Amino acid sequence: MLHEFIDNFTHNLFKPLLLFFYAGFLMPMLHVKLEFPKAVYQGLTIYLLLAIGWKGGEELAGLEPHLYGQAAGFMLIGFCTNFVIGIAAYTILRWTTKLRQIDAATVAGYYGSDSAGTFVTAMGVLTAGHIAFAPYMPVLLAVMEIPGCLVALYLVAKMREKGMDAAGNMPGETGYNRFREAMIASPRHIGADEEHEQLEEEELSEEISEEELVTAGAGNGKVRSARSHSTTTVARSSGSSAGRGSKPSHGSGSNGNGVSAGGSGDKFRTDDEVEAMLALQEVNLHKTGDPEKKKGGSFLSPTLLHEVFLNPGIFLLFAGITIGFISRLQGEKVTQTDDALFVHLFHGLLCIFLLEMGMTASKKLKDLGNAGWQFVAFALVAPNVFAISGMLIAHAYSTLLGQPFDIGTYVLFAVLCGAASYIALPAVQRLAIPEASPTLPLAASLGVTFSYNVTIGIPVYMMIATILTKYAPVAASAAAAVAS
Repeated sequence: MLHEFIDNFTHNLFKPLLLFFYAGFLMPMLHVKLEFPKAVYQGLTIYLLLAIGWKGGEELAGLEPHLYGQAAGFMLIGFCTNFVIGIAAYTILRWTTKLRQIDAATVAGYYGSDSAGTFVTAMGVLTAGHIAFAPYMPVLLAVMEIPGCLVALYLVAKMREKGMDAAGNMPGETGYNRFREAMIASPRHIGADEEHEQLEEEELSEEISEEELVTAGAGNGKVRSARSHSTTTVARSSGSSAGRGSKPSHGSGSNGNGVSAGGSGDKFRTDDEVEAMLALQEVNLHKTGDPEKKKGGSFLSPTLLHEVFLNPGIFLLFAGITIGFISRLQGEKVTQTDDALFVHLFHGLLCIFLLEMGMTASKKLKDLGNAGWQFVAFALVAPNVFAISGMLIAHAYSTLLGQPFDIGTYVLFAVLCGAASYIALPAVQRLAIPEASPTLPLAASLGVTFSYNVTIGIPVYMMIATILTKYAPVAASAAAAVAS
């Protein structure tokens, strides 16, 4: 068994998919001046989401009738599992790290969701190794991305009820300011002719120094960008005079009192643009927009629910699944072995996608510098704990049904449980949790967890799934009864 694992592990490390990831990972380290075009990245992501959705929909349409109940049950179990994982991640982060509560909640939301990139990579590895998996797994990818969004929104809503200030600090945390709390409770619009009065009011009301605000931005040694509400402050650029006629700017990088959270508005804008690119969305850094969006809105507001259930990633997946399902029912099956677009090009485009993901993951590692070793350890250990727990849950479900699952099904479910989001959550965070750090969650999910899963995690999960099915097999006799 150990020899087989080592063979699979070394073979996986040198597959073209991973070699492209390594090449991308090395580029920032070697200062290779290549800027991956945003349009190309988003085009690749759209293609991959539609491709796996289309193929999954076609396979779903071809299921035997008794397997639809199994698929529906697995979706429900997957949704509940990732919801529990999100709550568990928040609890672990609060116990083991010094993150602010809002950052812990946001990171927990990322881990309570899943990763399309990791899932597609795992599918590529399984397909190349001719390892079977349940055809409805792409549907689980879409379903299991939602729980993390709900966890993060719920936890942050409770924090706002308990008096979180406009910079995201809770009572008792470094930099907490009741004046910023009052602003979040009573947001108001600032007209062009009111700005002078507002600036004077801020100067008179400010009780903590600029040095303390910068310390608050670090949050007890934690790296974050305190993102301001344009409904409560006038945007003022750090290091330049504050124009009396300047307009409020959401996402300007100020901490609610005009101090740049990272010392540079350009650095913040880069983080916000990275979030937007990963979320397949555009972001206008100078648009004031709806004030309700800037303060996060209510937990069940239509805007937030729309972002959770109809963000671009989830919509594209469900669109692909629906198209494939209907097409197969009408007798049109596109994803044949000789299909040029959805089969022949898939692995080549996935390699280019992983090249970009390697570049992004490498750039995000530097954001972990001041986050503490406990946070880095969480990003490394959490995927193993959550993935193995997911496999045990899947095996319990398989035993309950009396239907043996393929090894690939265990591996993909482990990936869905052990990965962290980078598409759905950035979109939800930017809209509903602007106070949280835009760098910490992506540094953990992309810089550490994604890198670990696609290089080491997948072969580890394959080994554990093999051991699980070998030493705790599911009786096949009960499966026949279910089928009948």
